[in-house]
Amino acid sequence: MFEERLAEFSRERLDGRPLPDDLRTMLVAQWEGRSGLCRFLDLTFLEPGQLNPLLDTSYLSEAELADPEMQAVNAASAEMAKYVKIVAEGGKGWIGYWLHPDEPADRPWPVIELDTEFSYWGMVGSTLAEACLAEHVQYQDEADEQVAFSRLSARLAELGVTLGVQDYDALYEPELTVDPEQLTDELIGSERARRGLV
Repeated sequence: MFEERLAEFSRERLDGRPLPDDLRTMLVAQWEGRSGLCRFLDLTFLEPGQLNPLLDTSYLSEAELADPEMQAVNAASAEMAKYVKIVAEGGKGWIGYWLHPDEPADRPWPVIELDTEFSYWGMVGSTLAEACLAEHVQYQDEADEQVAFSRLSARLAELGVTLGVQDYDALYEPELTVDPEQLTDELIGSERARRGLV
């Protein structure tokens, strides 16, 4: 029923890569109006045509857009958008995958947050659902993270997404080959040099 829409989402957000199973399930839930799942994980998936925030300059004034320093930052952000595949609003701002070509292809896609100050935050978990649930554990009143994780993962399963791990301490912790913050700084530096700003 949603195959073409899922394929379009894949093309627009993930450069045509296959959608992870949990992402597929969550997208269909949002499109069917089953808001419980996305609300539980505090996610709203991007709509067709909605810009990756790294490419959105609509909030900048004409003077800011004309400023060479800002142009260097915007050019670096556009380059970063090739690797930071934002799929949803949520968390500290936006959530997606870090798909830099130097990251090992035999590992799960690292899940990453981009906050409203355009800082990057790595997330634990081998899937988007695991990463979002692990983050929610931090905001629970339950002192024992394992108990909170078990309770929340049971609720998530009721909503249609089963996690690959049942133990909070067993969550996948990605080790990034390329650090997004460092790469951003390097790209801004290169763009500044190209514009004669250094």
